[in-house]
Amino acid sequence: MRVLIVEDEIAAARRLSKMLLELEPSAQILCITDSISSTVEWLQSNPEPDLILLDIHLADGVSFKIFNQVKVKCPIIFTTAFDQYAIQAFKLNSVDYLLKPINQEDLKFSLNKFKEKQSPSNNFDFDKILAEIRKPHQEYQQRFVVQFADKLKAIEIDSVAYFIAMEKSVFLVSADNHRYAVDYTMEKLETVLNPKIFFRVNRKFIVSFKAIKNMYFYSKSRVKLELNPPVDSEVIVSTERSSDFKEWLNQ
Repeated sequence: MRVLIVEDEIAAARRLSKMLLELEPSAQILCITDSISSTVEWLQSNPEPDLILLDIHLADGVSFKIFNQVKVKCPIIFTTAFDQYAIQAFKLNSVDYLLKPINQEDLKFSLNKFKEKQSPSNNFDFDKILAEIRKPHQEYQQRFVVQFADKLKAIEIDSVAYFIAMEKSVFLVSADNHRYAVDYTMEKLETVLNPKIFFRVNRKFIVSFKAIKNMYFYSKSRVKLELNPPVDSEVIVSTERSSDFKEWLNQ
């Protein structure tokens, strides 16, 4: 298995390389590129790899621009932090994706899927992917029905401050500091929440932009958040998500 890794976060690239070689000791990592330009240059100068692990958001733009400059026929496993349009497109086109921060079990599943579907004629329709991503509108969750004592209550999405995963459950925390259990996983919430409003900062938290009271520089290029309502524990944007988080803030 000859693999090209495209990732602009050094720590994330090293971690991904380490996990890949632990799962596939015979794999050969041909190169790690960190931008659209360096990836295009590498692909134009080298034989096509068997597999590409491709980050969606790179320092010089969205990685789909690569396909406008060079023909890519090999399978690709995309990595992403929050782009729900992309996730939908990949599913429709049988292109796998990994949600950051990537864990070894998810990578193993994707590699197995890649090996099962290997075929010389298995070319992906990137035009179809791009068309799906560019769709102008998608319906997102507008309210959540929760149990309150012996009653049901509907929480409008504008009243949601953040979601927190704890003790094998997921809770909605409202702007007026009430906590309600919801029958969703964090992964499912990412598909139903508007990614322009909500961002998954780490494994435990999905936060609304309006709930961010203050932000502070933290070690290893991370960001520490102060939320409103306040949280007992520290809320740190993970290293793998920091770059996408800053881009999300700047939209």
